[in-house]
Amino acid sequence: MRESALKTSWAALNRRLNSPTGFRVLSSIFIVTAVAFSAVPLLHYFRGRSIMDYKLWYDTGKHVLAGDEIFFLRSGKYDFMYPPSCALFLATASLLGQAGLILLLVAINSVAWFSSARLAAILANGHRFVNNVWLYLIPSLLVIVYIWSSYHLGQPSLVLLALMLGAFVALRSQREVPAGALIALAAAIKAFPVIAIIYLIYRRYWKAALSVVVTLTFLLLILPAPFRGFERAWHDLEKWSSGMLKYDAAAVAQRPMRSYTWKNQSLVSVTNRLLRHVDADAASAPHTPIYVNLADLRFRTVNAIIISVALVLGILFITVMPQRGMRTAESDAIEFALLLLIMLMITPLSFGYFFSWLMLPFAVITQRVLAGKGWALLWWSVPAVAILALALPFPRGAQLYGNTFFATLLLFLGLSIELLYCKRQSRQVRTAD
Repeated sequence: MRESALKTSWAALNRRLNSPTGFRVLSSIFIVTAVAFSAVPLLHYFRGRSIMDYKLWYDTGKHVLAGDEIFFLRSGKYDFMYPPSCALFLATASLLGQAGLILLLVAINSVAWFSSARLAAILANGHRFVNNVWLYLIPSLLVIVYIWSSYHLGQPSLVLLALMLGAFVALRSQREVPAGALIALAAAIKAFPVIAIIYLIYRRYWKAALSVVVTLTFLLLILPAPFRGFERAWHDLEKWSSGMLKYDAAAVAQRPMRSYTWKNQSLVSVTNRLLRHVDADAASAPHTPIYVNLADLRFRTVNAIIISVALVLGILFITVMPQRGMRTAESDAIEFALLLLIMLMITPLSFGYFFSWLMLPFAVITQRVLAGKGWALLWWSVPAVAILALALPFPRGAQLYGNTFFATLLLFLGLSIELLYCKRQSRQVRTAD
């Protein structure tokens, strides 16, 4: 009797939420939240408070417009660490003034958030018309802290996510050239999405892979040439590469104060601070070092462990992938979610705001649970969410020990098992036919 009443109540709630009125309410909540998130950096600017990375974006844009150097050392590191093409984009935005730049960037973030939620729901559902409010609501709620960080700090993680999800939707529609161009655009803003080209090559998306290379070449060398000259564009790229493509016992790229600290949740950082005697605090001023290492191994040994773990993750990913003829919209959604997860883990610098990318994995899990197919996923996703939530009461303590990384790893393992299940199910269907 009680179970029947619960089912009736749940059905009634679903009808209300998935009605036109329910979607209008959800849209209103989104608009109010996006406006509130957008207002904070603007209020900080007008009150003379810190505007985080927005100031750096404005200053970088001004350097480009003045024909100055983009990459120069200050306190032993680059101020601006993104690809030179990103600096060119910021030059246009800086023409609006500092307040105008902030307004433009938060507006872009809001569009990217809406697009990401929409595209994640489409990929998870397998259809362009998604009429289930939970597919929009739950994934965004679970990553709302990381979404807020993107607004607060002025980071483009939501933009990168929207571009990657757009690329996945294009791949599902066999539009490889636009898919490659979208991935290249993401890599031109922040370099690490270029890792996806390995997936494109493995999956034999040859046109998409070529599109990535051609579009990146255009954005990095040809587009800047009319403004900075070809030689200067090449110099910018060369200087960025020499400064950023570095990894040693002291630092990754140009992040000497943050490479192995609690703010970096990558496989490289977590392994180094748990297995080497390195300062895990992110303070730039003189401070008392914090150590959380469980062992004190040599740098070479730690690197061997990092490479081994990365190879295991890559092999697992390849193993659970269905063959081309066995792929479905359902399996592709899981596969794309796994790709985002492995990219988050293996990129050397993976700060908190990057993990808004968990929106797609959470959308996939939500869809499968609602469809009655993914209850086993809860054994992995519930602990993962609980581990992520530890950062709310213990923001530094949990991240010191890599809570975000390990939660991402749990999601990766759970979705890998789910994709393997889909693969076997598809094989059984083909055998029966």
